[in-house]
Amino acid sequence: MDNIYEIKLKQLNYIIMTKSNSITTKRFVIRQSLIGTNTIITFKNKKNESVSYSHDDVYNAHKSRFDAMNCFAKYKSYTNSNNIPAFCRDLAIQS
Repeated sequence: MDNIYEIKLKQLNYIIMTKSNSITTKRFVIRQSLIGTNTIITFKNKKNESVSYSHDDVYNAHKSRFDAMNCFAKYKSYTNSNNIPAFCRDLAIQS
């Protein structure tokens, strides 16, 4: 009986682990197409430091700011190739 519960627990754990997506890029990015996808994005900044963040957490925390940007309306994305923007740094995932 314990084996059945152990198998179900492993299956559930696998489903939870695969629910989040991850992307590695060369820059910080917020894209409309990634909203709601539970994506973790990792990029290397100009100092070659690796930075990770939850796309949804950053977008939801600063939704009004992104939605007001011309680039977000026109290109459906916001990027920064130098670093994570100062207003988002508190949401970076510490490794």
